[in-house]
Amino acid sequence: MTRLATIALLLLTTACSVSLQEERQMGQQYSAEINAQLPIVQDAEINRYVNVLGDSIANLADQRGLDYQFYVVNASDVNAFAVPGGFIYLNRGLIDRTTNLSQLAGVLGHEIGHVVRRHSVKQMQKAQGANVGITLGCILLQACTSEAASAAIQVGGAALFAKFSRDDEREADEEAVKNVIRAGIDPSGIPQMFQILLDERKARPDAVAGWFGTHPGEEERMGETTAMINQYDAAILKTLTVNSPRFTAFQARVRALPPAPPTRR
Repeated sequence: MTRLATIALLLLTTACSVSLQEERQMGQQYSAEINAQLPIVQDAEINRYVNVLGDSIANLADQRGLDYQFYVVNASDVNAFAVPGGFIYLNRGLIDRTTNLSQLAGVLGHEIGHVVRRHSVKQMQKAQGANVGITLGCILLQACTSEAASAAIQVGGAALFAKFSRDDEREADEEAVKNVIRAGIDPSGIPQMFQILLDERKARPDAVAGWFGTHPGEEERMGETTAMINQYDAAILKTLTVNSPRFTAFQARVRALPPAPPTRR
């Protein structure tokens, strides 16, 4: 490993050693490269909706002043991931499989939970290989040219940020329930989404392989999130939003996009 990589990894001995500004820099750098490599949907109405919805959850969930940004990836498989600094990505395939607003909000609340708990930063601590170390050195130490940073940051980072431990997933699920309730949205969409994906795995396993490859134990998590929700006052839960005409119009617009390009494996 290079000296630069060693220094960068030493800077990440603990997640708290990374300042908020450094987290923003990481996210901006990774997001720029991801956006250059993934087919990001450019439709203004789609992007406006997902950012308004995402901000309505993030602004109440995260008090650190991060400028969250939400992107829809033009990919038909089911996946979502969060990059440090508040950059959230949703595949159109995931949006297509939802049946109401609360399910999409639950996914957003979960990914926001990963950012709030700094799980993505922790993942970078565990990452192996010189490329990741060089990338961190470029970002944290500002010691590389933009060309070197671009060469070091690969879209494989999306996979890195999608793979969390069981404890991390449980924490993000807890955050998701709290986050959507704060935003006035029914949390029942969270276990509903798990059930939708489990049903689809039986019918079309390839369509959700990415999600289940990075989100283990869905059956258990469905039961756990239901138990979390049952701790809240049923009378309050009945007042929360399940669906809206704006969500229906948003989903219809996503579904009307030209077919997604083939997924690169």
